[in-house]
Amino acid sequence: MGGVLSREEKERILKALEEDREFRHALMGLLGYKEILDRITLLESRFAKLEERFADLEKRFADLGERFARLEERVLRVEEELAETRRVVIVIAHRFGVITEEAFRSAMRYVLEEVFGVARVSKWVYSDKEGLVYGRPSVVEVDVLVKDREHILVEVKSRVSKGDVAELSRIGVLYERVEGVKPRLVILGGFIDEGVYELARELGVEIRPIFKSTT
Repeated sequence: MGGVLSREEKERILKALEEDREFRHALMGLLGYKEILDRITLLESRFAKLEERFADLEKRFADLGERFARLEERVLRVEEELAETRRVVIVIAHRFGVITEEAFRSAMRYVLEEVFGVARVSKWVYSDKEGLVYGRPSVVEVDVLVKDREHILVEVKSRVSKGDVAELSRIGVLYERVEGVKPRLVILGGFIDEGVYELARELGVEIRPIFKSTT
């Protein structure tokens, strides 16, 4: 039992720890407490440096995000310019007889997605026996798309004339008579003849230029 402290000895040691600072520090040193404190201090210093590095990384990532955003904007502008150039080339090619009207319509079909936000366009075909559209019995064809329950009849023309406007207006009357739905009428055009807009307003036909306005 010689190695076991008595109650009185324990009380004296506890009292010394409370009252004798030097004794307390000496005991802490023997127990390795100072070494533990030093290690904790070192760890705190390392954590502080890590926090600084993380803060620096966060700033760098934020800078990269801004750069990517600016790059994305530039890419979108380039894509828009390329799309506009493509349109010009197609229209000019058609103008000089390099491609046919049908080829022009097919090439410009992607513009419909741009304008209306849809990719699929169906063809409406009807035998107009009364000759409502062309003044004689004939087969009438027009591109049609349905978006949000709205029926849209669309014509794509390299050059839009008053005759094109009047024709689509008559097709719209026929479509409403056959399908029982009043359609929205739209013409996408490369070049717009004089007086087309005025007639289109009178007949309820929308004219959408293929080329974006720079004004």
